[in-house]
Amino acid sequence: MTATPPVYALAQHTLGRYLRRRWRPTVTGLEHVPATGGAILAANHLSVADQLFLGVLTPRHIAFWAKAEYFRTPGLRGRLTRHVVTGMGAIPVERGGGRATRTAFDAAVPVLRGGGLVAVFPEGTRSPDGRLYRGRTGVVRLADQAAVPIIPVGIRGTDRLRPPGARFPRRRPVSVAFGPAIAVHVAEPADIRRVTDTLMATIQSLSAQQYIPRYARA
Repeated sequence: MTATPPVYALAQHTLGRYLRRRWRPTVTGLEHVPATGGAILAANHLSVADQLFLGVLTPRHIAFWAKAEYFRTPGLRGRLTRHVVTGMGAIPVERGGGRATRTAFDAAVPVLRGGGLVAVFPEGTRSPDGRLYRGRTGVVRLADQAAVPIIPVGIRGTDRLRPPGARFPRRRPVSVAFGPAIAVHVAEPADIRRVTDTLMATIQSLSAQQYIPRYARA
């Protein structure tokens, strides 16, 4: 198992403790998260709180992506920001699609091959209406390139924590469910779409969302 970065460990003991005490989130299927070795956690995306609860409820360090600007902002504030994102074990990503997205995935390969966990949201953006949208194939391509399995994750309730007009987050049930690992082996191009669709169907079974067979708008 890779070592937990210091700032991430601190956040687990401070912010993590607060989230667990206030919302008492439930978690199931932790036995599907490997104790060692690289894997991708592929989850539905309802809210900015998804990363928080996923990180709090997973017993291992998860590498999330952070904007590349955070790693190179000048000045005192920039140094503090770099300290935080580096201490969290974040992966830098340039904004924009196309080559920028591929570069971000390339940066995740050494983390996965080194035995780390990386979180990916296959929809590519937050759901605009709480429904589950068609998955983009990058997650399967990444798993194939790094030779790691994908662990499907279904998150529920995070979209109801802060309703429109509410100034502060409210107590609402939150749950995170991990499913059995999906082994990825791409023998031909059609396998990429097929495995992606299988992954999204599994996520749907864990999240109980309505599935929409088209991409969500960013």
